[in-house]
Amino acid sequence: MKRIFILSMLLLLTDYNYSQNNLTIEECFEKARVNYPLTKQKELIERTKELTVSNVWKSYFPQINITAQATYQSDVTSLPVTFPGLTIDKLSRDQYKIFADVTQTIFDGSTISSQAGLQEALLEVDQQKVEVELVKLKERVNNIYFSILLVDEQITQNDLIKSDLNSSIKKLEAAYLNGVVAKSEVDLIKAEYLKVEQRELELTSTRSFLLNNLGLLINEKLDETTKLLIPAEVSFSSQTEIQRPELDLLSAQKSLIENQNWLSNSKIVPKASLFFQGGYGKPTLNMLKNNFDWFYIAGIRFSWSLSNLYSYSNDSEINDLAKLTVDAQKDAFLLNTNINLNQQKAELIKLKEMIKVDEEIIELRKSILNAAQAKLDNGTITSNDYLRELNAKDSAQQSKILHKIQLLQTQYNYKITSGN
Repeated sequence: MKRIFILSMLLLLTDYNYSQNNLTIEECFEKARVNYPLTKQKELIERTKELTVSNVWKSYFPQINITAQATYQSDVTSLPVTFPGLTIDKLSRDQYKIFADVTQTIFDGSTISSQAGLQEALLEVDQQKVEVELVKLKERVNNIYFSILLVDEQITQNDLIKSDLNSSIKKLEAAYLNGVVAKSEVDLIKAEYLKVEQRELELTSTRSFLLNNLGLLINEKLDETTKLLIPAEVSFSSQTEIQRPELDLLSAQKSLIENQNWLSNSKIVPKASLFFQGGYGKPTLNMLKNNFDWFYIAGIRFSWSLSNLYSYSNDSEINDLAKLTVDAQKDAFLLNTNINLNQQKAELIKLKEMIKVDEEIIELRKSILNAAQAKLDNGTITSNDYLRELNAKDSAQQSKILHKIQLLQTQYNYKITSGN
């Protein structure tokens, strides 16, 4: 049981380390999105929207103002007549008042709801702008990821060339010792081997630089042990629906314009509210009573701002023109996106055909190189002749590698361009 437990733990640790050192492109997309500073801004915008809209709706609460004042007047109201047996106190020139003014909206012509909708639409536009920026982030991750995959394939191919050259060096050294070939033939292959090692250093340095950039985007420490998994090929339907955040942004902008239009409509509608004013002062509502006392006024108020009618027609036309502008921007975006998708489809078809040709060329080059290897072993061709064939095969294999990675990258570019 103890052995089984230890073995299980080793397997778990091995699986954990394996998963830690391997990354897929989808994982990179998700980690980059979570780590990107603008993603945190989305949460801030959402919280701001909640608070802003809540404040707008609070306009339905009773609006309370408290006012206090003390004044001294140069003159006061008085009666210019006297009555026998009746004394009317003259009002004091110093007057005091403290009162509360309470207003309760009972009908606002949907002004408050329109303002709330306007604030929601404004902040939704900000949210969609962040989503558009996150698409650019995805494109950056995509480019770096496939650049690393290309370097990895080139390093693998470079190792194969080193192996071929190393095998040739051993055979030529034996042939040199037997007096079959000159030492210069051996040195030529060794020089080529050193060039291949130099290229390995260059590729390793490039990979390290790209990994550092990818690590910054996904907020992880990546090193030479990190392996990026080659994604599976992606298939597409003949009719791909475009689902880009730019379309959501344009839709949010159109919704914003509609809310602005509703707010304009609400401004020309009559309003009604209840009001109450009560307080303590001297004099009160009875101007003939020159002492401190309580007072209040309550009622209903109707208002209708006719001046808003002056600009209503122009405001409506401005909003209609703004919506037409958004529609034009949407049509332009869809046109340009479809052009890009068609171009990428054509690129996919071309790359698939080129890979088929690459495979045929590689088979031919392998056959030619095997024949050259045999001739070099027999001393019937020079090292230069052999290297020419070796480089030709390497070039064919490099072309296939490039086209293979380009095919996968174009497929993922297509996914990003279409938003799927």
